[in-house]
Amino acid sequence: MFGKLFGRDAERPEGNPYALPVPRRQKNGTYPLRALGDTRVLALVEAADAGDWEAVKAALAPFDLGREHAVLGQLADLDGVQDWIGRAVEEDKQHRATALLISGARHISWGWEARTSARAVDVTREQWRIFHERLELAEEHLLEAAELRPDWITPWRRLLTSGRGMSLGPAVNQTRRDAALRRDPLDLDTHIEWVSQLQPRWGGEPGQALAFARKAYAAAPDGHRLGCVIAMAHIEEWVEADNRDCLQHPHIQAELREAAERSILHHAYERRLGWQGDYNVFAMALSLAGSSTASNVFRELEGAFTEWPWTFMADPQKAYARFSKAF
Repeated sequence: MFGKLFGRDAERPEGNPYALPVPRRQKNGTYPLRALGDTRVLALVEAADAGDWEAVKAALAPFDLGREHAVLGQLADLDGVQDWIGRAVEEDKQHRATALLISGARHISWGWEARTSARAVDVTREQWRIFHERLELAEEHLLEAAELRPDWITPWRRLLTSGRGMSLGPAVNQTRRDAALRRDPLDLDTHIEWVSQLQPRWGGEPGQALAFARKAYAAAPDGHRLGCVIAMAHIEEWVEADNRDCLQHPHIQAELREAAERSILHHAYERRLGWQGDYNVFAMALSLAGSSTASNVFRELEGAFTEWPWTFMADPQKAYARFSKAF
């Protein structure tokens, strides 16, 4: 079966019984990571794509959707989920919180699809209407999910995104950030979302996000993936800057190298589900900074490409391939 899905040369990586076989690499030596590279996540995605709620619930058994942002993200980004998840919300009282969480996350992504990535001045009135309509439903569902399951962190992290999109203001979003971090003070996804929130394009001040990232990571133990917040803060600085070479300074290279060595390249780093996403964040940041440490990161990835954060570039996968060859 895996040979049919991924090509005759597909092989299952050693040491992980759930790892998807690595597909035949494309001509540029890369391949997009599918379903977090995990057979269980693939089963979940396929069940959701078929609109089979019973199969979705069964496939969710190995996961804690209230804490596993990457798994929830697979459902949030899957087109078509919005067509059937509402029925699960209304009809499955026992699993209502899970259905609400999935619905809320999907409606945020679906809302942004309507808004597009265009500048605010270029978004049409109809796009804004659809965007807000979908985000309002997302807010309603996520807040109820958070109420039903007060131990969950994923609703609060997603509410940061909807709150930013709806311009609810600093006080509301800070409350939501604090709610997430009370549940896990070192949660990477919440920190990265707040780094975005602090960008000038969303009302923040220059340098504010990087200061936040540095303070947050200073409290993390060696080997913790929170080091990615440093890399992401620098990527955001690059996005905001007019100078495409703005990261190519010795002190930035040194900071990124030290963050990589103390997090993803540290012997204590645990390669959990979706670890390739952490490596892609550092691969992009180190590449933009012109740091030779990028070669170590690309070597470990072995061509595995994730859309985020390369979506900041015009042709994400080609940019990944270009940088991976340069180092």
